[in-house]
Amino acid sequence: MLTDDCRPTETLSANQSSAQPVELPAGGNDPTRFDWKEAWYPVFYLDDLDKARPQKFTLLERDLVIWWNRQTETWCAFDDQCPHRLAPLSEGRIAEDGLLECPYHGWAFQGDGTCDRIPQALPNSSAHTSPRACVASLPTAVRQGLLFVYPGNPDNALRVKVPTISPLEENPEGWICLNTFRDLPYDALTLLENVLDASHVPFTHHRSVGNRSNAAPVELEVIEATRQGFTGTWAEGPRKGTLGQQNTTFIAPSLMWHDLTSKQFGRTLTVVYATPIRKGECRIFARFPFKFASKLPAFFIGLSPRWYSHLGQNSVLEDDQIFLHHQERYLAAKPDSENVAKAFYLPTRADAFVLKLRQWVSQYCANPFPEQSLSSALKPEVLLDRYHSHTKHCASCRRALARIQLLRQICVGVAAIAWSLIPLLSLLSAPPLSLALMATTIPLLAGGIWVGLGRLERQFYEGRIIPPRNLPERKS
Repeated sequence: MLTDDCRPTETLSANQSSAQPVELPAGGNDPTRFDWKEAWYPVFYLDDLDKARPQKFTLLERDLVIWWNRQTETWCAFDDQCPHRLAPLSEGRIAEDGLLECPYHGWAFQGDGTCDRIPQALPNSSAHTSPRACVASLPTAVRQGLLFVYPGNPDNALRVKVPTISPLEENPEGWICLNTFRDLPYDALTLLENVLDASHVPFTHHRSVGNRSNAAPVELEVIEATRQGFTGTWAEGPRKGTLGQQNTTFIAPSLMWHDLTSKQFGRTLTVVYATPIRKGECRIFARFPFKFASKLPAFFIGLSPRWYSHLGQNSVLEDDQIFLHHQERYLAAKPDSENVAKAFYLPTRADAFVLKLRQWVSQYCANPFPEQSLSSALKPEVLLDRYHSHTKHCASCRRALARIQLLRQICVGVAAIAWSLIPLLSLLSAPPLSLALMATTIPLLAGGIWVGLGRLERQFYEGRIIPPRNLPERKS
């Protein structure tokens, strides 16, 4: 069966019907352009949402508040502005009756965005029934352990397919999933361009998930391309053909995956959702479903806590985080930035998927932030910040960090108690040797644990400034 993170659960928000009208294509009905608002986007893993408090997310520059409506048992997404004085509702709370309450004056809202009460109004007032007292509510859906939001015309939401990982739907048995997410300091298109490019892995991710010795010609072929995306294949596949053919799928505007089946590892998917936040910023939802021939690898993967795998996955993302942040600014400064065939030099078929993605953007006017400029480049320490881009939003990492900080405090307390015994032992004429050894050894042991936990704690706050590929090679 699927793990919890890949379960094919399907729910709709309260203001949606279960009936399925005629399907609409993502991106709207205009065959000449692709509207990014007319599509579904993941905004959170369900595991990271807290039903007891509202949470904030920005989707296509639109600030949203995500909250659990226990009256209808659905997730709701509202504009993050109270209609009264525009205070952010994400700073409010879930009231005792289960409604979303504004932090400023206590106005409360039902799941469809209608105002339930205005505490400052007289008992016989009907001010709360005015359309001006309502908050805009966006359609939501749950699929495969993710909460999706539709930012376009709400009437279209049920008719547009939620983008899911079709291999998991077609054959749901036996998959094991590793998942992570992070807010990245570059565009969703830059992210998609990067993950569609398999040829960078041996170099960029050398000594993390790649190896320069595996570099070889990469002959990519686009099989089919439409307004809704494209499919392609790499006949030889990674690691100089030792793993077999790799197939790639791009579902417009923000989902792609590589699909690889090998004798060594079974079937492996590398899945990325690129959710656009604003110009120069996106949230990646990276998913790694495995289907092994043996049950043993799945058993060992299950032993690894989610927060521990996130530390490693954050390190991999940081391998290319800094240079991608600068690369898209160099591209934007080019006179021919809209024509990447001129802005980039692409002489090999290794760039076939990158070129096809950029051709899709050009052909269907599919830039999510047209005419907008990037902000000034950020400093490396900001680009490598993990706490604000991941840890604070991740339930597993927040809990782990709190426990590590508690253990460090315990180590300090244990060391202090042990050291305080030493003067008392000196008052004894013949203190037991074992007690004296314990009084001196315990503080040293506690101090060593405190230092080790401190190093681990830092990994929840910041990434490494020097990527593994740039470290000196070990001498053979």
